[in-house]
Amino acid sequence: MSIFVNRDTRVVVQGITGNEGSFHARQMLRYGTSIVAGVTPGKGGQEVEGVPVYEHVSEATTRRAANTSIIFVPARHARAAVVEAIEAGIKTIVVITESIPLKDSIDLFALAENARATIIGPNTAGIFSPANHVHVGIMPTHIFQPGRTAMVSRSGTLTYEVASQITTAGLGQSTCVGIGGDPMVGTDFITVLEHLKNDAQTESVVLIGEIGGTGEEYAAQYIKQIHYPKKVVAYIAGRTAPPEKRMGHAGAVIMGTMGTASGKIEALRSAGVAVADKPSEVPRLLG
Repeated sequence: MSIFVNRDTRVVVQGITGNEGSFHARQMLRYGTSIVAGVTPGKGGQEVEGVPVYEHVSEATTRRAANTSIIFVPARHARAAVVEAIEAGIKTIVVITESIPLKDSIDLFALAENARATIIGPNTAGIFSPANHVHVGIMPTHIFQPGRTAMVSRSGTLTYEVASQITTAGLGQSTCVGIGGDPMVGTDFITVLEHLKNDAQTESVVLIGEIGGTGEEYAAQYIKQIHYPKKVVAYIAGRTAPPEKRMGHAGAVIMGTMGTASGKIEALRSAGVAVADKPSEVPRLLG
C-alpha cells in the first residue's frame, strides 16, 4: 500500500528535453522510477535516456499508459501543461514549476478536482516513496532509505535535512510528500495526513512547516479532532523571521498576526504533536 505513487506508477515527464527535465529524468530513472514517456512540443520523435518524446500528453497515455506526470515547464507555460495532463486523463500531477501566477493555480486546482486528479505543488520537490522505490521529483535519492516514517513538508531543503537525520538514526521513510511552498497548493497537509492515516507502510509522520499561511494550524485541528491514530512529530521553521518579509518561499511570509511560527507550534503542541526545536531532534522525538 502507498499514497499517490506506487509500483504501478508510470511517469510522463513534461519538459523532458530541457536542462532541468532531462537532468532529473536521468536521476529518477537511475533510482528505478518507471518513466515511460516525455513530452515537449516540437520535439516529438526524439529520445532522452532511451525515453520516447511525444508532442502531446495524450500520446503518452494512449501509447505508453502513463498515469502520472511531472512538470518541468516554465511558469508562463505551466497552466497549459497542467491542463493538457488533466485532459489526457493523468490522475497524479507533480508540478515542480515555481512562480506560477496564483490565479492560474486556483483555476488548475478546480479543474483537477472536477477531474478527480491530484496536483502535488506547485513549487514542490515532488514525492518519494523509498518503501516502493519510486521517486517522482527532484529529491536527492542517497539520503533516503525504506522505513516506516512518512514525511509531509512545505520545504524541499528541510525535507532533505530531516530525512538525512532520520536515515542516520537508523530509521527510514515510507513516503515523503513535498506539498510545495506557494501560498496555495493543490494538496495540503490535511489531505496527505488523511491518506497516511490508513497507509499500512506508515507508523509515524513528520510534519515540516514554516511561517506563513494557516495550513499547519488547520492540520493541528484535524489531528486533535479525529484523534489521529499515528504518532506525529513536527518541525516549524522561521521562529526569528521578521514580519512581512518573504523567507525563501512565496508562501513563507508573516502578514499581521497570521502565520507566525509560535502560533503554529502552540497549535500543534495543543493537539499532542511533539515539536522539535531543531531538525536533529526529530529522530529522538520519533522514539
